[in-house]
Amino acid sequence: MSRNVLFICGSLNQTTMMHQIAQRLEGCNTFFTPFYADGPLSLLARLGLLNFTILGGRHRKNTLEYLRTHNLPVDYAGRGRRYDLIVTCTDLITQKIIRETPTVLVQEGIMEAENWVFPLVKHLKLPRYLANTAATGLSDQYEVFCVASEGYRDDFIRKGVKAHKLVVTGIPNFDNVNAYLTNDFPFKGYVLVATSSARETFKPDDRLYFLKQVKQVANGRPVIVKLHPNEDEKRAIFEIQRILPEALILSEGDIYAMIANCEVLITQYSTVTFIGLLLGKEVYSYLDVEALRRLLPIQNGGKSAQRIAAICQDLLNKPRLDRQKARQVFRLKPQLSYHRETG
Repeated sequence: MSRNVLFICGSLNQTTMMHQIAQRLEGCNTFFTPFYADGPLSLLARLGLLNFTILGGRHRKNTLEYLRTHNLPVDYAGRGRRYDLIVTCTDLITQKIIRETPTVLVQEGIMEAENWVFPLVKHLKLPRYLANTAATGLSDQYEVFCVASEGYRDDFIRKGVKAHKLVVTGIPNFDNVNAYLTNDFPFKGYVLVATSSARETFKPDDRLYFLKQVKQVANGRPVIVKLHPNEDEKRAIFEIQRILPEALILSEGDIYAMIANCEVLITQYSTVTFIGLLLGKEVYSYLDVEALRRLLPIQNGGKSAQRIAAICQDLLNKPRLDRQKARQVFRLKPQLSYHRETG
């Protein structure tokens, strides 16, 4: 009997990950939904007050455009049918359907550093999204959490994620970075700046100071600035032109190809920092670059989506169980073979 699987999308990075996994699932009916929330957050999203998150704004627009372009079946919020499995890239918000259905969580990229909010979220059970991606995995509302590397597995265990649920599969988009070296981006040998939407998410960001630092690092070399899809574009362009009037500013395009062709990568809080490090670029970032080296996603020639799909298939092949029983079954038979693969 064919099973129904719902992929909950979000940012374009998360959406393309979900699509890659779905493409490798056999004998299943796969459906997709833009990211959504239940309850009060749903109302705030409809009012446009959460457009700086994956619940709305440009992230939602890009996801819907991607789903239409690739002719993928959409079932908004999974309302159209009963599902046997959910696959998602974040548990900072857990929808009702996740709390009722066996779920596979997939690491989306770099996790933000823990700050003073993290222990409050963890110990007082405050909403996880208050600590941003630092709180990823703490919901425990999933059967398996597929992660990027052994370093990240250790880090999630330290945070309190249950070890038996963590499986090192690698993650799509970050498991075969050498493929990005073959591209048609027309420029080479520049300093690439990848901005972040820190201000849009109410974090401090002295953008003018950052741009002055960029100018110092560039030291006369050409600069390309790739804007974050969710930041205030007009404001960002005005600021960049004040400090770096000769810079090429891009709001669209394949940032992976841009990184592959650059000499130097400068980021703020972006997951694409991984790509620069894996490709051996000179990297500057607000993130702790040396700490990130321990966490780098495994490179397996693009096999991560297949490995994650195999885990999904394993769960689907079990008899239909309620959520609590499914969780217990997987605990009795952890898929350690996946965790041990690195090539």
